[in-house]
Amino acid sequence: MNKTKKNKLYLASSSPRRQKILSSLGIDFDVFKTNIDESRREGECPSEMVIRLASKKAQAYKHGHFVLGADTIVVFEGQIFGKPKNAENAIEMLLSLSEHEHVVMTGVALRTPKGTKSLLSETIVRFRKIHKEEALSYWQSGEPVDKAGSYGIQGLGGMFVKSITGSFSGVVGLPVFETVSLLTSAGFDLLDK
Repeated sequence: MNKTKKNKLYLASSSPRRQKILSSLGIDFDVFKTNIDESRREGECPSEMVIRLASKKAQAYKHGHFVLGADTIVVFEGQIFGKPKNAENAIEMLLSLSEHEHVVMTGVALRTPKGTKSLLSETIVRFRKIHKEEALSYWQSGEPVDKAGSYGIQGLGGMFVKSITGSFSGVVGLPVFETVSLLTSAGFDLLDK
């Protein structure tokens, strides 16, 4: 297989969490922020939506040959929970998730000179009971502002999590298994330093 160690990877995300995960894999990359419409299409199922958005992000940067895009959503009882609009919306999401299971879906897409490939990570997360005062205090911490479902599992929001089944890194925003699968299939050798 043709190794692409000399080729540059671009991450189509300004998320510090995605950057940290990618850095932990020892990958050299540059970051650019995308500005795409993240609205759900009529009749579009959640898994199709995250794959479409991840692919759009990967295709948004025209200068790089290898561009990685990702999108994360929380799905609860058929509803998609994205990033909160305000405190009231965040608290409403957290109280809805309280004592229930939800699914975190992260789509990952890699655009290469040969086209775009994508994979989906789905993780089941179960929350403990959350009290309204806790949800408000958590909002005031600032942590949930830019996170799907209004929580960060890797930070304070982890205190609400009773259990997960699936990918922890997928809940954070960039599933390692799927990301590495896409990169190695494109010729990146992560172990060749």
